[in-house]
Amino acid sequence: MPHTARPDLGEYLRRHRAALTPPDRTGIARTSHRRVPGLRRQELSEIAGISVEYYTRLEQGRAPRPSREVLTALARAFTLTDAERAHLFRLAGELPPEPLSPDSEIRPGLLRLLRTLDDTMPITVHDGRLDLLAHNAAAADLLGPLSCTGRYGRNIVYQCFTAPAVPDVLGDAGAGQLARAATAELRAALSRYPGDEYLQSLHAELSETSAAFRDHWERGEVGSFHSLTKRLRHPARGWLTFVASQLHGTTREEFLPRAWDHLVASDGTTRRV
Repeated sequence: MPHTARPDLGEYLRRHRAALTPPDRTGIARTSHRRVPGLRRQELSEIAGISVEYYTRLEQGRAPRPSREVLTALARAFTLTDAERAHLFRLAGELPPEPLSPDSEIRPGLLRLLRTLDDTMPITVHDGRLDLLAHNAAAADLLGPLSCTGRYGRNIVYQCFTAPAVPDVLGDAGAGQLARAATAELRAALSRYPGDEYLQSLHAELSETSAAFRDHWERGEVGSFHSLTKRLRHPARGWLTFVASQLHGTTREEFLPRAWDHLVASDGTTRRV
């Protein structure tokens, strides 16, 4: 069967095998009679549950494209990190497996960044479930406190369809724009984390309780925005216009910072929040 040689994959396997600690068998010196560091091919293939002949051909770049099951077994045998496992899959010509669920812990550096922008622009941070994880002082001043409570009270999709103040803050057109984008983002999140119980139950809850959500869901839209113009009503300053930008994470720490760069106030003057 024809196949494409993958020398980079073989080199990656060899380097990780050499870095593994040889087994410590009782009564046998661990480093005796070993000509190379790390595990032997036979030992690695036994841990991974594949034949030594096939593994040898993988290291030599002579094997057909390995299956996702073989790559998963190798990643487990090497105890690879998420980033290392993703690299292994790409070297083999496969898309990396998606994590079962998104992370919900913000790195300290990102929190410090939010605080440094308190007087510059409003920023909110959401995780892969679209839950609000953090926001800076400018965002709190603009958006006010959350009006939803309960399990989904910090979820942007749930707020969109249940918070009564959304049309007052965004206007009817803005509320419709948010409903469309939030539903499309929820569909994307469910496709990325199909086994996530929180997302599944959120979808079930909104499908049962919100006719507006059901209407948007029937459109079948999927995706997320990266930049758009939106108007929000500030409780003291009236209508403000922003360019909203969204940055997506590319790892399991999939945080979605949303920044609103202030353009024009209701009185026609240009300034930042």
